[in-house]
Amino acid sequence: MATLITGSCLCGGVRFEIARAVGPFELCHCGRCRKASGSAFAAMITVRTDDFRLLEGQHLLARYDAPILEGPPAYRRSFCCRCGSPVPAPDAGVDSIEIPAGLFDDDPQIRPDKHIYVELEPPWFSIADDIPRLTKAMLVEWRHLHRSPTGA
Repeated sequence: MATLITGSCLCGGVRFEIARAVGPFELCHCGRCRKASGSAFAAMITVRTDDFRLLEGQHLLARYDAPILEGPPAYRRSFCCRCGSPVPAPDAGVDSIEIPAGLFDDDPQIRPDKHIYVELEPPWFSIADDIPRLTKAMLVEWRHLHRSPTGA
């Protein structure tokens, strides 16, 4: 049996586990992710919803839906209402979710595979690694080429 990978919010009130991280593991430089994370980018790991289980803290989950800029879906952020940490809260009917990498208490066994929205990188930060860098247009093309048959 595989070892489950655990995660939690800052106060420990929201706890979860995943069976595995499938990726992508993206470092997003868009303005909304920068504001939501308070950093130069948001480090987000994709996990299949079937591999995710909320262990504790359902009552602490809150959501914020930012206004839609270009088209649905909304930019949704779930967070712990006690400590403010971003936390995963999958919507019904979705195949996968993005989990902030900093929430994992264990090694997710996956590493960042690309920077996205690099044209929006803040002037006070410079990417210093050698993983691929995609603009929005490049990301749209990449996602079109790598879409699974189920649309996930």
